Amino acid sequence: MKLKITIDRNHEEEILLFAHERTKLVDNIESLVKNFSREIIGYTETQTYILHFSNITCFIVENNKVYAITDKEKLQIKMRLYQLEEMLSDSFVKINQSCIANINEIKRFDSSISGTLKVVFKNGYGDYVSRRNIKAIKERLGVK
Repeated sequence: MKLKITIDRNHEEEILLFAHERTKLVDNIESLVKNFSREIIGYTETQTYILHFSNITCFIVENNKVYAITDKEKLQIKMRLYQLEEMLSDSFVKINQSCIANINEIKRFDSSISGTLKVVFKNGYGDYVSRRNIKAIKERLGVK
């Protein structure tokens, strides 16, 4: 596999990928590019932030407001969860009715005797996977 990088400030940024077939690597590169180039605005009471999707651990709903959880803070987003779900790449998966998780930020899954499955993220935040979403998460992660 060859890699060619050309730095040219006068040319529009683009990424071209030539492959013999669609592989996991191709999917990962596509997901990385989609997430890196996309941004969203997050708010606190006094400040506004531009967030890259690749830096977001998950999106959650609390008290009918949508928040983006990052490594350091929780920022309000002025979109609905279903709107976010439509625009997010394959790096994100809905784990329950009020949380969309970034697969790349998942540290581990904890299961309990009662059958619940908890997602623990790299930043320490955790949330539970609903039973109806377990199959989709397993498929996305390639686990049977």
